[in-house]
Amino acid sequence: MWKIGDLVARKSYQKDVFFIIIDADAARRVATLKGLEVRLLADAPYDDLETVSRHDWETHILQYSRLEANSLSLIRKRRVFEREKHMLRSGVKLAAGNHFYERPGRVLHLDGDSSYLNKCMLFYEELGLQANGHHVSESRMADVLPRFLEMYHPDILIITGHDGLIGKGQHPDNVYSYRNTENFIRAVQAARKYERSLDELVIFAGACQSHYEAILESGANFASSPKRILIHALDPVLVAEKVAFTPINQTINIYDVVQSTITGTDGLGGLESRGKYRLGLPKSLS
Repeated sequence: MWKIGDLVARKSYQKDVFFIIIDADAARRVATLKGLEVRLLADAPYDDLETVSRHDWETHILQYSRLEANSLSLIRKRRVFEREKHMLRSGVKLAAGNHFYERPGRVLHLDGDSSYLNKCMLFYEELGLQANGHHVSESRMADVLPRFLEMYHPDILIITGHDGLIGKGQHPDNVYSYRNTENFIRAVQAARKYERSLDELVIFAGACQSHYEAILESGANFASSPKRILIHALDPVLVAEKVAFTPINQTINIYDVVQSTITGTDGLGGLESRGKYRLGLPKSLS
């Protein structure tokens, strides 16, 4: 008998994603699953589930740890190069006495999953980003956003959590065929009532398999998922980092944004937008 907390994979999907059981309905013999590294909720019959072995679990953790470490390494190398290029373009000298300071964009992150949010907040810290995060169920995001936007005045807004097509055979063009796409759309619309400009407030919204086109149409700058595929839990953070560290006088290279994520162009995309990074001079000695 399956129980909450069991690590499983779905046989009908060739065990392509590892899940944790978050609810088990013994009467219906159906379990609700949450992706361990991808932002996906799914229901599966008990008979379709298989226990994840310790070896497979350790291999899975190692694989994703390498992906995340590689992303961090690439970001750090890119940031050194871009900082020097931006300083030269701005006329800021590296000579002693010309101590500049950096002001990347500030992030507000609403997440429907508390464990993913905690992981994202640690990643923001690693990346040197000022971020405020709140765990909010997807259905409540539109209601709480006005208060949070007034409280934090962010440059970048991340709206994410879980999504996915509800069962096989659903029509992918219908937003009601998704678990939370409609909630993400409502949240984006609430944010755009606060700030209409796509350059003043840069918004990423969506999760696994979300209705990409509808979320962009509602006012987001970036969204998931063009090919209705799964996205990595940290992909929204990587989008935020690229926006936050692109100079304010430059348009963000959309291809670079998407390529900086773990999932890539099949999972994320967006519109031309202005960066949020500023240099300041001189730096206070206090």
